[in-house]
Amino acid sequence: MNAERPNGRGAADDVADLAHRAGQLAGWAARTGFALGRKLPGVETAERGVRQVERQLLTELRRRLDEVDDPYHAALTAASAMNRPAAIEATVTLVPVRDNRGEPLRAAMAELLNHSVGFGRERAREYFYAIILRQLTPDEARILSALSDGSPFPAVDVVERTGLGGHGRVVLRNASTVGKAAGVSLPDQVPGYVTRLIGLGLVDLDEEVPSLETQYEILMTDETVREAEKHVRRAKFVRRTIHVSRLGAQFWQACDPSLG
Repeated sequence: MNAERPNGRGAADDVADLAHRAGQLAGWAARTGFALGRKLPGVETAERGVRQVERQLLTELRRRLDEVDDPYHAALTAASAMNRPAAIEATVTLVPVRDNRGEPLRAAMAELLNHSVGFGRERAREYFYAIILRQLTPDEARILSALSDGSPFPAVDVVERTGLGGHGRVVLRNASTVGKAAGVSLPDQVPGYVTRLIGLGLVDLDEEVPSLETQYEILMTDETVREAEKHVRRAKFVRRTIHVSRLGAQFWQACDPSLG
């Protein structure tokens, strides 16, 4: 699957090179506080250029990752080599096929099981981290970078207050100041980004930290929070904190571009 090219480089080498280039760019932006200098002449135009290059690198990296050690990609490639009607019928009806070439899902599972036999501990970890990396957006990578030193950030849920002092439906979950600190491109999507990172196990949700009171007050003025407040008759704000999880710290240690 990792075919060698005439110059001796394989697809995995290309992925590593792209990852290094994307990492260098992200690391440079983080070290120089690039997102904080928008008021300087010409910086806004330069930032747009950096963001575009960053997106291009990450898009290409994700495409290469899709082609390296991806069992489903390999299975689909095998299925596409067959005539189209047969491949479609096999995929939909899951008619048993002896060599599994017509059934991408079964072939993908077989390839995963084969990998599990040959993988050592380090190779299995790299595979696991590559799968996680493939799911991250550039903004989510920036948030994870901001959390990587272990610092907690405030998080707030906006819920509807009930007559008994409890709370009902949640209208906004996991709003946080971490997005602004990270310099994300889509600030209004931060609650979704944080929720996804929690779902991936990279970020933990914890209790309120009183020492972050000032940051909670700033978060309460956030446009996304104030807009959510308009959708309930009586709003209740549930305060929490977010911080990098144990898995998130291990993942960042393996992918941290500044260590490359």
